[in-house]
Amino acid sequence: MLEMVSAEKRGLTMTKFLKNFAADESGASAAEYALILAIVGSGIAIAAFTLGGAISGAMSSASNCITSATSQGC
Repeated sequence: MLEMVSAEKRGLTMTKFLKNFAADESGASAAEYALILAIVGSGIAIAAFTLGGAISGAMSSASNCITSATSQGC
């Protein structure tokens, strides 16, 4: 059955909880790792998108040079 706890005791418990919560830094490091992961992931996605277009252009140019051996610039 539920035990009746005085308001004074609940206030002290809540105050202690809030002090411990404010002093706890373990969650901050997880948030920092998530932020770093998001930044690195965005960089990789942008690089893949940019390089994908460059690689596609280079393959297309090589294909054109192979199919028409008489073209200039190959």
